[in-house]
Amino acid sequence: MTETRARLIMLGTAFETRGGISAVVNTYRAHGLFERWPVEYIETHCDGSGWRKLATAARAVRRLVASLARDPNAIVHIHGASRASFWRKSVFMAIALAARCPVIFHLHGGGFATFYEEECGPVRRRIVRFLLERAARIIVLSAQWRAWLASAMHNPNVVCIANPMPMHPEPAAARRRNTLLFLGRLERAKGVFDLVDAVAALRDTHPDARLVLAGDDVDGLAAYAAGRGVADCVQLTGWVGPERKRALLDAAAAFVLPSYAEGLPISLLEAMAAGLPSVASEVGGIPDIIADGVNGMLVAPGDVAMLTRVLRKLLDDRMLRARLGAAARETVRLRFDADHVIGELEKIYASLGLARTGKGRVRRTARALREAA
Repeated sequence: MTETRARLIMLGTAFETRGGISAVVNTYRAHGLFERWPVEYIETHCDGSGWRKLATAARAVRRLVASLARDPNAIVHIHGASRASFWRKSVFMAIALAARCPVIFHLHGGGFATFYEEECGPVRRRIVRFLLERAARIIVLSAQWRAWLASAMHNPNVVCIANPMPMHPEPAAARRRNTLLFLGRLERAKGVFDLVDAVAALRDTHPDARLVLAGDDVDGLAAYAAGRGVADCVQLTGWVGPERKRALLDAAAAFVLPSYAEGLPISLLEAMAAGLPSVASEVGGIPDIIADGVNGMLVAPGDVAMLTRVLRKLLDDRMLRARLGAAARETVRLRFDADHVIGELEKIYASLGLARTGKGRVRRTARALREAA
């Protein structure tokens, strides 16, 4: 018989942090998860300097230890990814496992297989297996990741739960037919250098093509665009907030995500929910949600010629853009509705013995509350 547990401790990035995990957690909060369940949220990571990140992590360790000392009969839900994110969260997993608490490890991002198979040596792989094989549940974002984990780890409790995506208002009636949009970190792994190369190749047939890159330039993309002679048609906006992001989605003709690795990218779901036709790489969980030519277009990662052909076709065909955009929006409505997805998470909580009280709330430090204000 499952032991009844009175509290859930959720660990993840600060609500104001940039990135997919914070977007998911904020959707949970907006849709009442923290009100229906007895949740204590502990922020383990934040934007800012290295010292600020270290202080946040240290404070989170103290809070988790104190919380488990007060109430060891808790469930611990940890949001994490690969590389530094995993090693940060491994400390919290070890603490929770030592306290004999059921751990839910929620895997975000698309680079975990490469991290485990190619970047971890034998000792670190054993540590990863030790922790994940003792998790009460591992949540992944796609069927592909569930199959990989089932083959790599001896843990039968791997479940697939998609990222929740609130539906946007009806898409804009008029879009700029020549504008392509990318949202996310401007790094090589996201394929943005290939995207700049594709736009340069489009100049002969589409001299009015424009590319908007919304995100932090961490790999010198601005200099690369200038070197390719397309600085005049490539706009780097920096990181954008929700209102600016919505305006960019409304204005673009298509969304492009030519990544080399992904989980289930929030930016792609946001574009689809906005009725925007998308071109994305056939990696990670993307083929689980995009059927090529039905609700989007798929390309091979790193194939600039293919990417250029697909973008040219999309820019030339207004009816195709409209059809793909409408189908993409319907896909999100049917499969990624936030209330439905959160309901699947709530089933996991119930299966582990968590009692739903309707009185759960987010407990945050006074400093975190001041920073959010």
